[in-house]
Amino acid sequence: MGVINNIPQEIRKEGLIRWVLRQLDVFITRLTTGLNWNDLRGLARGDDPRRPNPRLTVHSESFFFHIKPSYYHQSVTKISHTFRMGLLSTYFFILETITGIFLMIFYAPTPERAYGDMLKILSGVPFGQFMRDIHRLGAEGMVIVVTLHMVRTFLTGSYKKPRQFTWLTGVILLLATLLMSFSGYLLPWDQLAYWAVTIGTSMADKAPVVGASTKLLLLGAPSIGAGGLLRFYLLHVLFVPLAIIFVFFIHYYKVVRVGISLPSSEEEVGQDTAKRVPADKRRYYLPDVFTDEMVFLGLITFILLALILFGIYPGAPLEHHANANQTPLHTEAPWYFLWIQGLLKLGDPTLMGVVAPTLVFGLLAIIPYIDFNPSRRAKDRRVALSIWLLGCAAFIILTWMGTPFYLVASPPAEEVVQLMLPVEGEGPVREMPWEQLQLGEWDTRRDVT
Repeated sequence: MGVINNIPQEIRKEGLIRWVLRQLDVFITRLTTGLNWNDLRGLARGDDPRRPNPRLTVHSESFFFHIKPSYYHQSVTKISHTFRMGLLSTYFFILETITGIFLMIFYAPTPERAYGDMLKILSGVPFGQFMRDIHRLGAEGMVIVVTLHMVRTFLTGSYKKPRQFTWLTGVILLLATLLMSFSGYLLPWDQLAYWAVTIGTSMADKAPVVGASTKLLLLGAPSIGAGGLLRFYLLHVLFVPLAIIFVFFIHYYKVVRVGISLPSSEEEVGQDTAKRVPADKRRYYLPDVFTDEMVFLGLITFILLALILFGIYPGAPLEHHANANQTPLHTEAPWYFLWIQGLLKLGDPTLMGVVAPTLVFGLLAIIPYIDFNPSRRAKDRRVALSIWLLGCAAFIILTWMGTPFYLVASPPAEEVVQLMLPVEGEGPVREMPWEQLQLGEWDTRRDVT
């Protein structure tokens, strides 16, 4: 009661506005565990972090900021150097976790319920269609971003000493990302999911010695069924994400420990000065780099929302219920595995579908240990960059070869039906409004307009 009786006197003494501002300042100080309004303003203005208010220490040494370097070399904070690919990969993983948990609430991994639950998510769950589209778009975006992150690291020579192990963990994260995206393919239990995974597991079956055992371990049976769906579900929501988190922290620890490599033009050949940052070249994480990252992620979020809300992204597909007795025409693997499907068209399935991809990823993993060129400059790496260009050309060509446009011969009548009135999707006939359809008999031997 004494406190209540004193409030009117304080208000009369200070004035209402000043009293409200002081109470607000007290609230902010308690909420932030020591930072008042002026401290936050100084942080936003970029006050010298070398002489911060002591009350900032509790925040700068918190877990989130403690694992971040207090400052970076100004050259590595430019968007044109890293394109924030590492940050963006982490962002997509967190986005997938949040949207995935939402979808898990309404989904049961059984053949009897999986497809029906997908329909329920799309039609009966608030924001269900939106969350599934975000989840699918984020999964594809994560595959693209992690791949581009590896490409950027290779082109700048940032895999060289002392970052060989960092590169190796990056290759493992790339493989885990591909596996996580592929394991989620089966969960809708539609025709696209069923037959895409059938192709993938058939490639595993061709592995020498352990092929049959690997396929049985993945599916729990000779063919895809309840056991396979449950295994892919557990891979997608538990085992692969845990592996990604474990390897990610190793990868991130090495990045912080060794530092982000500087542009090759700013260092002598064979030198690495990433950890020796002169005082006049430092750019502090709080608030400058942190602000840049938040703006960047805000822009990425806006782009993702715009792609979905304005219909630019066609949405996550859902075809007819999985049917083991009906093989769709032109069955394809997921787009990021089409290059392996293209290899399969060239020869022996074991050699082209298992041995060749294993050699490719194996070579990718040991690049830092077989590249003895100390220079990271492009003019000194003509052989490595030429091999990279040849690899890109081979990847593009093999991806095209993996599509139905190469070495896929079907009867002309089936191709016409697939083109005009496909079993999955709309096609020109279904897309045409009903009032524009002209009923009657048509003779394709005559030119009718």
